[in-house]
Amino acid sequence: MRHRFAVVLGGAILMLTTFAGGAAAAPVPSTPVPTPGPTCPPALPLTGSVTGATTDSLTVSYSLFFAPPCGYNPPVTVTLFAAAQDARDWVNPVAEAVSGPERNGKVTIGGLTPGTEYWFRFSADGKRDPYMIGSGRTEATRACAATVAVGSAWSGGFVATVTVRNTGTEPAASWLVSWRWTGDERIVSLWNGVERPGDDGVTIGNATWNGSLPPAGSATFGLVVATSGAPGTIVPTCRV
Repeated sequence: MRHRFAVVLGGAILMLTTFAGGAAAAPVPSTPVPTPGPTCPPALPLTGSVTGATTDSLTVSYSLFFAPPCGYNPPVTVTLFAAAQDARDWVNPVAEAVSGPERNGKVTIGGLTPGTEYWFRFSADGKRDPYMIGSGRTEATRACAATVAVGSAWSGGFVATVTVRNTGTEPAASWLVSWRWTGDERIVSLWNGVERPGDDGVTIGNATWNGSLPPAGSATFGLVVATSGAPGTIVPTCRV
């Protein structure tokens, strides 16, 4: 139903029309105010470095500085790569290990190749960290082998020559050769080596002039041995 009203304002007639039973005006929707996100400090959320190495393993230590959403929670997965570009692209991983629950801890990854450089990256909370890339190198193999040749022998003694060879991939600064006698043998004379005190066996170390051996390099020393029987078999072991 429509009603009309006349109002006199300053000599003018203003007609007002009202509607009964009409719909109310729709409310104006409010604009939602976005909730501001967290402000993260301008620093890396974690860091790490290689703190230990053997011929077949690397130990990577790490520290988690921030928890989510600015950082990570443990455990941390350390992934190794054989090339720097593979680490940057996160492809062709060669090994990985998972840490414990510590925020500051370390992870040791084994089964690696001696004398080889590896690159590592971190992941945690199901996310790959986009910042931290580090590297480390396993230790090179240091090893040697010794062989014995008996030259001349007589009733009561013999002469032997021992050859020491560097079988590792790194230069050797010194060497030691050891063995045990099978009877009453004793060294009467020794050259190009120095006898070291030991248990009931024999230990010969390098002289001052023949201790340094490059890979595949060799040195020799000789000895005159006195014995009441025939020359026994000498089975030497070598270490550098």
